[in-house]
Amino acid sequence: MITIAPATGHDVAAIDALLRTNFERAAEADLVRDLCIAGDMVLMLAAHDEDDGALSGAIAFSRMDVAVAGKAIAAVALAPVAVAADYRDQGVAEALIQAGIDRLEQAGVVLCFALGEPAFYARFGFDADFARNFASPYAGDYLLALPLQGGLMPCGVREHAHHASAFANLSQS
Repeated sequence: MITIAPATGHDVAAIDALLRTNFERAAEADLVRDLCIAGDMVLMLAAHDEDDGALSGAIAFSRMDVAVAGKAIAAVALAPVAVAADYRDQGVAEALIQAGIDRLEQAGVVLCFALGEPAFYARFGFDADFARNFASPYAGDYLLALPLQGGLMPCGVREHAHHASAFANLSQS
């Protein structure tokens, strides 16, 4: 069994190690660090094993600059999500994503974007159609969005969906 709560200072080293272990490059760990330093981290959740307190997974949500019909929209980017090897295929990633979505909706966030495999994120309601027509360097089939606040997409012309500047470093790593 796991518990999910906002990450604390005690989680920093374990989350960094998890990200460096789970991904081929250090880019995701560096992304989380850079988002925190820049003040763009909106929510970081950590999943811990209830028995021994071990970090079983983590997820990050960062600030985005999004506009629809000339109005700024409260939006975040989901990235990265990681699960420790011993906890994979046990629903940890799904629990982290759902817990994040629930907290973001309570906080008044309107849109959540993800860059990833459409088949995986579709189970949470993410869809490339919701992200289409936003000006973004990540535009395409793998830029997905999930409307929160009752699932209604903001009406009007979709203008831009810009991730925090730390994301630009991903392509350089």
